[in-house]
Amino acid sequence: MTESVVTIEEIESDIVKVTMQDRVNKNTFSDELVSGVKKAFKMIDSNSEYKVVILTGYDNYFSSGGTKEGLLAIYEGKQKFTKLDIYNLPLDCRIPVISAMQGHGIGGGFIMGLFADFVILSRESVYTANFMKYGFTPGTGATYILEKKLGISLAEEMLLSANNYRGAELEKKGITFPVLPRADVGDYALELARQVAEKPRLSLITLKDHLVRKMRKELPEVIQQEVIMHEKTFFQEEVKERINELFGK
Repeated sequence: MTESVVTIEEIESDIVKVTMQDRVNKNTFSDELVSGVKKAFKMIDSNSEYKVVILTGYDNYFSSGGTKEGLLAIYEGKQKFTKLDIYNLPLDCRIPVISAMQGHGIGGGFIMGLFADFVILSRESVYTANFMKYGFTPGTGATYILEKKLGISLAEEMLLSANNYRGAELEKKGITFPVLPRADVGDYALELARQVAEKPRLSLITLKDHLVRKMRKELPEVIQQEVIMHEKTFFQEEVKERINELFGK
């Protein structure tokens, strides 16, 4: 299957790679990207041979999160971040997912990557939970998955400061993910995928279901709480000003 900005490639009979490459919008959650990623995971779910997914981006970008238009639409009350509904696709996927985050992971794009079963970062790329940069509280499950994957101290730091971090900086802070030169992320992800794919598909599905069952159960309540926080914080005039002034900077 090929979308204009999302491709799905069968690397080997049991390994599939989903590549996000909306070069015009730098892999923000454009309508085309969201539609393409949803279709890709739907197709993967219907396949009975695949054992592992590699999710990646292009060049210097993994995913840049919400679009400026999307954020302003939330401010204007026209939509909620739950409409996107792609950040949790790696979690809900039946088979293991590897986030090969070779490029920048921004906001909801970074969070989507963290919902994978395996996460690989690059030393050169920027990773940020920058929601508060614009003055509104985090969404897309960020308040949940950052603590789960990075620990409470670093999660609070990233969420409250909204700072940018190079992969090399996060490595120094003790994150447990592999952090590699950008050029090596893809090869590492493929080797890892081959190691996973050596196991029986049924066993992989059964074990993943057991390992993430609690997360799948808890996440909807967290999302509801994030929506409630948005209703308190998103409609400040300062938020609109920050989105218009700071988006993309």
